[in-house]
Amino acid sequence: MERRANTVYGECRFCLLKGYHRDIMKEYFTNGTREVYIDIFMECFNLYLSTNKRLSTLICTSCIQKLRDANHFRLMVVNAEQQLLSNINEKETVFINVGDIETDMNIKPENGHQLEVKMEPNDSIDCDMEFNSFDDNDDTELKNDDKIDGEEELLARFPHRYKLPTRKSLYTRPCKGFAIHLDMLRGKNILPRMVAKLLEEDNEISSRKKVYVTEKMAQIQNTTMLIEYSNVTVFKSKNRVGFPCFYCRSSFENFDMLREHQAKAHKKSETRKIVARYGTECLVVYADITDLKCLICDVKLPNLNELKAHLIKVHDKRIHTEFTDRVIPFKLSNNKHPYECQSCGCNFETFGSIERHMNVHYRNYVCSQCGTGFVTKYRLKVHIKSMHVGGNFPCEVCKKVFTTHQKHKNHVDTVHKMLKRFKCPKCPERFSEYFRRQKHLVETHGSAPLRYKCNVCDKAFDRRYTLSRHMKRDHLEERDFQCQLCAYKCFTNNELRVHMIKHNGERIHECSVCKKSYARKKTLREHMRIHNNDRRFACAVCGQAFVQKCSLKGHIKTHHLDYNLP
Repeated sequence: MERRANTVYGECRFCLLKGYHRDIMKEYFTNGTREVYIDIFMECFNLYLSTNKRLSTLICTSCIQKLRDANHFRLMVVNAEQQLLSNINEKETVFINVGDIETDMNIKPENGHQLEVKMEPNDSIDCDMEFNSFDDNDDTELKNDDKIDGEEELLARFPHRYKLPTRKSLYTRPCKGFAIHLDMLRGKNILPRMVAKLLEEDNEISSRKKVYVTEKMAQIQNTTMLIEYSNVTVFKSKNRVGFPCFYCRSSFENFDMLREHQAKAHKKSETRKIVARYGTECLVVYADITDLKCLICDVKLPNLNELKAHLIKVHDKRIHTEFTDRVIPFKLSNNKHPYECQSCGCNFETFGSIERHMNVHYRNYVCSQCGTGFVTKYRLKVHIKSMHVGGNFPCEVCKKVFTTHQKHKNHVDTVHKMLKRFKCPKCPERFSEYFRRQKHLVETHGSAPLRYKCNVCDKAFDRRYTLSRHMKRDHLEERDFQCQLCAYKCFTNNELRVHMIKHNGERIHECSVCKKSYARKKTLREHMRIHNNDRRFACAVCGQAFVQKCSLKGHIKTHHLDYNLP
C-alpha cells in the first residue's frame, strides 16, 4: 500500500509498460537523495519530450534504474574529464622562485638615496624546499611540530581544523587565479620597481569607469553592420498595400520597385539612426538576401551567418555574436512560389505564412507553456497574453464565455460590431474574413487562387491548415482518440463522441410525429422523410421511388437481378 501511495496506474512514457509507476515531473527522495526524473533525463540525453497533455508522464522502476545508471555514467565521465584536465595543467604548471628577500636582494643606501634593487640570476634557492608543504601527494594535515609560530593560535579561533593548501588544491579553490599567475612568472626576475609599476597600473584601472555593452547597443551595432556592409534590401512586415520601406513610410507592391527606391532615395548611413529608434524587446528587421554579397570586397556569400563570419575574420569588424539575431533573412522573387525560407528552402504562398514560419528558426524567446518560439520578447508577451492568460470573458450581448480576452474581442468585433478588417487592395470592398477577401480577388480581379497541393496525392486545398489535416489523417494515419470500451480509434474527438453512442445507447433525438427515438440526429433526419413522403431514391429500371436507399437496393435484388448497382 505504501508503494502504491506514491505511484499512479498508467503507461510508462519510455517503455510503454502498464502498471503502477512514478511521475517524471514530481520529486522523490531515495536514500536521502532528491530525484526529479525529467531533469535527470534532459541532463543525460539533452532531449525534449512532447508537452501534449494526453501523453503519459509516468516512468516504471526498470526505466528509473536505467536512468540512474546513465546519470552515474555521465557524472563519472565529467569527473574523469576534470581530473585529466587538472593533471595536464599540473604537468604544464611551473613556479617562479621568488627566493628570500633578505638573501636575494642587496639594498644599501648610498649618499642618502635608494639604490636600484637587483637579483642575482644564479643565486636561487631550490624550488623543492620552497614549496615542500604544497606537494601534490601531501593531503594530510600538518602535525603540531610542523606548525609555524602563531599558527596554532590562529587555527584555534576557528571551530574546525582546516588543511593547508596543496599545489593541487590551489587550482580548485578561490586562489586559482593566483596559482595561474605564479605559473606565468616562471623564469622571470621580479624587481621591486616592477611590482611598484603594477600597483600603479592597477590603481589607474580601478579608477576608470568600466564600460559594459548593453543588449540594445549590441543589437544596434550588429544590425547596422550587417546592413551597411552588404547589399541586402531591408523592409518592414508586409501589409495589404505591399512591402513597406524600412527607412520611410513608402510601400511598394513589387519588391523590385522597393529595391530601386532604396538605391536612389536612401543611404546605408541612415541605418543606425533608424535602428536606434526601436526598443530592445521589439527590434526586428526583415531583409531580402537574394544575391547576397559584401560591399567592402564584393565577395558573394550564401547567407547572413557567412556574412557575419566574413566581416569578423576578413575585415576585422566588431560584431557581438553572444546576442541573438534580429535581422530576419528572406529570399523574395517573382516565381510561382515567391516566399522562400533561406534557412530550410521551404516555399510559401503568402508572406504571413513564411513570417510565422521564421519563428521556428529564430527561437530567441520560447514560451514555457507550449514551447512556441518567437523572434522578439514583445511577440512572446503578446502570445502569452492572447493564448495562455486564462479566465472567463463573457460576451455582454449573447452571453457566450471565452477563455482569453483576445478571443472575446475577436468575437465582438466580427459578430456584433460587424467589423470588416480585411480590405481589398484593388477596390474599396472590405471583408470580415481573410479567405472571403481571397475569394473576391479571384472572382472579381482575376487573381490566382491559393492552392496548397499535397506531395503524396493529387489533392489540393485552399488553406494550409486543411492540407496539414489531410496529411495527418489520410497519409500519416494519426488516430489519437481511442475508445475506452473497445479498440476503436479515430482522428477527432467528434468522431469518438459519435462512436460512443454505440456503447451508451442513449436515444435523445425524438420524432415529433410518431414519437420514435434515435441515437443520432442524422438517423432522425432520414426517418422524417417517411412523414414528408420524400422518395428521393428512384429505381432506374421501373421508376419506382423509395424513401431509403436500403429499400431501393432490396427492390433491385428482388425484381431486377440483371441490373448492376452503381
